[in-house]
Amino acid sequence: MRTPLTIQSPPVLPPADACCAPLLRQPITPAQAADLARLLKALADPTRLQLVSMVAASDGGEACVCDLTGPLGLTQPTISHHLKILVNAGIFTRDKRGVWAYYTLRPSALRALAAILGGDPYAPDPPRAGDHG
Repeated sequence: MRTPLTIQSPPVLPPADACCAPLLRQPITPAQAADLARLLKALADPTRLQLVSMVAASDGGEACVCDLTGPLGLTQPTISHHLKILVNAGIFTRDKRGVWAYYTLRPSALRALAAILGGDPYAPDPPRAGDHG
């Protein structure tokens, strides 16, 4: 028997234009760690990563669950389950239109994640203890 998903509010993340990346500049609080873990857990699934990419790349930046089942080769209930997790994590918004629900990526969620992880993606790794050269 599966435990039903509880609907939770989206994680409270700093704005994308925050002055600093807490994860890299200072220790994060337990509450920040819990919110970040929830967001990362929602994204840490290959199907959900594909859904984020597919919805973001779709015409108008939105997609109906009916548009997502075929390309992923999964049933509508399975896709809906993954979409619900992404909505609960604050990554997607959901707009019900008649019998269909349309999903849109919240770019602010990904910008906030980038702000938290921070750093320059092109900066060289710092030398580690024991490295020579």
